[in-house]
Amino acid sequence: MIWPLAILLGCQLSGEVASRALGLPVPGPVIGMVLLLVLMALFRPLPEKVAPTAQVILGNLSLLFVPAGVGIVSQLDKVAQYGPGLLAALLGSTLLALAAGVVTFRLVARLTGERT
Repeated sequence: MIWPLAILLGCQLSGEVASRALGLPVPGPVIGMVLLLVLMALFRPLPEKVAPTAQVILGNLSLLFVPAGVGIVSQLDKVAQYGPGLLAALLGSTLLALAAGVVTFRLVARLTGERT
C-alpha cells in the first residue's frame, strides 16, 4: 500500500510543482491526474497496483468534508446574511453547466453522425 500511495501522491506533487513553476492556469492536482493517466497507459500493470489504495482513499473521502461542514456551522451568521446570493449563484451556475453539457453533447453527436 505504500508504493501505490507514493505513486498517487508523487503524481499530485509533480502536477503541483509543474503548475506553480510554469505559472499554468490549471490546478496542480489536475495535471497530476493527467500524469497518472499517462503512466497508467504506459505501464499496463499500474492500474491494478494502484486500484486498491485508490478505493480506500475514495471510500474515506467523505471525511474530508467534515472541516467544511464545521466551517459552515461556525459561520451560520454569514450563511444567513449571504445565503440567498449563494443559493442563486449555485443554482445559476448549475443550470449553466447543465446547459453547456447538453449543447456540447449535441454538438459532438452531430459531428460524429450519431442520432440523438
